[in-house]
Amino acid sequence: MIWREACSLISSLPGNVLRAGILLVAVLMAGTTGYIVIEGWSLLDALYMTVIVLTTIGFREVRPLDTSGIIFTIFLAVTGVGAIFYALLAVFQFLIEGELGSILGRQRMKSRIGSLSDHFILCGFGRVGEEIARELVARQIPFVVVEMVEEAIERAQKRGYLLLIGDATNDDVLREAGIDRARCILAAADSDSGNTFIVLTAKALNPDIFVVTRAAHPESRSRMQRAGADRVFSPYIIAGRQMAMSAVQPAIVEFIDTLSAGTDGAAVIAEIEISPESGLAGQTIDSVISYRNSITVLGVRNRSGHVSVGAARDTILEVGDRVIITGAEDELETIQSGRH
Repeated sequence: MIWREACSLISSLPGNVLRAGILLVAVLMAGTTGYIVIEGWSLLDALYMTVIVLTTIGFREVRPLDTSGIIFTIFLAVTGVGAIFYALLAVFQFLIEGELGSILGRQRMKSRIGSLSDHFILCGFGRVGEEIARELVARQIPFVVVEMVEEAIERAQKRGYLLLIGDATNDDVLREAGIDRARCILAAADSDSGNTFIVLTAKALNPDIFVVTRAAHPESRSRMQRAGADRVFSPYIIAGRQMAMSAVQPAIVEFIDTLSAGTDGAAVIAEIEISPESGLAGQTIDSVISYRNSITVLGVRNRSGHVSVGAARDTILEVGDRVIITGAEDELETIQSGRH
């Protein structure tokens, strides 16, 4: 583990620092080899002589040098001092420009991403992606942003989001984002073709992951569904419908927005999954919401995908069902936490 992290840190060093390190190692090996070949010294003596020449300590020679050895030492001293000077300049530039802090920051970011589980992966941080991130933050859902556009990267960093810089259509990038541990991936790139490739890549790496994607063009919807997307949304269609509904039936829109936001102590809307751990499987809706005056069941979506709007109170809940309910937030939490 330590060796792998060290290799990752070395590989992320800038090119001039890596070249300086390689040059120093090469000069050290060349000097050691030269003394062994020219003077016939042992490995330890040759290495020691090379070190004291390169560091210009000024100690006496290990053994008396012949003419060839003296010429070689002069060449080694000039070359070695030049290499050390170049290395010092590279390290100084590296520290001054803040690249070390940037690399350590990326390493910490990767470590935090590696600790995530049951999280969301947000691919794309444009206008739609930024709104998605804002909603996830409001709902305290852990997520990581995957982006490669410089301007979007800067905005994500400014907001302090977990960020992975890379192409979301790349297998290694999604693996690094923890797709094998993630609950959902949201393909919110500006390109329909890019989102389709993200869907294909995500489903190939984790067939069970829930995939939500955006489609700018209606004809892209069927392609994305064939690629494996579980939900496809068009921001333009949604915005158009919302505007029309706001004009025709404004009270309904305000009511739904209030439920979604849960502001000012109003009732909120939530979705509860009936899992083996929830303790709700086998119970009726009536037994789940009894003694909770604010709770109203809006509908139930069963495992096959069928949705029952206003499901009967004697409906028996099964593992895999999803119950859409509204009510006071504290009472919803008691149901979600299993305190029945």
